[in-house]
Amino acid sequence: MAVFVALGAFLMTLAGGWTAQRVTDRRHLVLGLAGGLMLGVVGLDLLPEALRVAGDEVFGVPAALLLFVAGFLLAHLVERLLAARRAGHGADEHLHRAPEVGLTAAAAMVGHSAMDGVAIGAAFQVGGGMGASVALAVIAHDFADGFNTYTLTSLYGNARRKAVTMLVADAAAPLVGAASTLVFSIPEQLLGGYLGLFGGALLYLAAAEILPEAHHAHPARTTLLCTVAGAGFIWLVVGLAG
Repeated sequence: MAVFVALGAFLMTLAGGWTAQRVTDRRHLVLGLAGGLMLGVVGLDLLPEALRVAGDEVFGVPAALLLFVAGFLLAHLVERLLAARRAGHGADEHLHRAPEVGLTAAAAMVGHSAMDGVAIGAAFQVGGGMGASVALAVIAHDFADGFNTYTLTSLYGNARRKAVTMLVADAAAPLVGAASTLVFSIPEQLLGGYLGLFGGALLYLAAAEILPEAHHAHPARTTLLCTVAGAGFIWLVVGLAG
């Protein structure tokens, strides 16, 4: 089931890359919805489940919460390192873009997508409801991943062939990650810790990248409504699954 659902992430990533070549000014609505879905999954489903199955405390704080913070900081660190590397190629990034910077950023997206697949498989090991909600967030997020992978690769002067290659690799990564969970079972306590770590990284992507990008050029009420609708939809899914 996890691999079948990951196929949805594969198709959605390709759709994101295809849209990157043709999108006009509707991208902000898609990203606003994706950010709301991610926020809803983290706060309403993923983090509560992580706290339930990884209940041990470390110096007075639940281990899942510590890993949640660690995941947020890890995603922030990776994003800052990539930003520093881009800045190192010249003071004016618009005048001098090194192709390898775009490829490095795209490769990081591929690695992240592989972990998305692992998250889907791990969530299905917890239960069908958890798997469905995490898969929904990942699929929504992977549209943005595909969009950004193609855009980053081509933005830094790489040929269209390389951009398409990175897009296909990013699309296939969730399938590989989900398939890997078929050959091993994650212990419940370790699973809770992983869900906490993944939740922190997912929240960072939503709060620091997806939503600011959605509202940057188009601070429209419709974008905000899409974000609220995304979070509300996850609330509905959690309620029905419970």
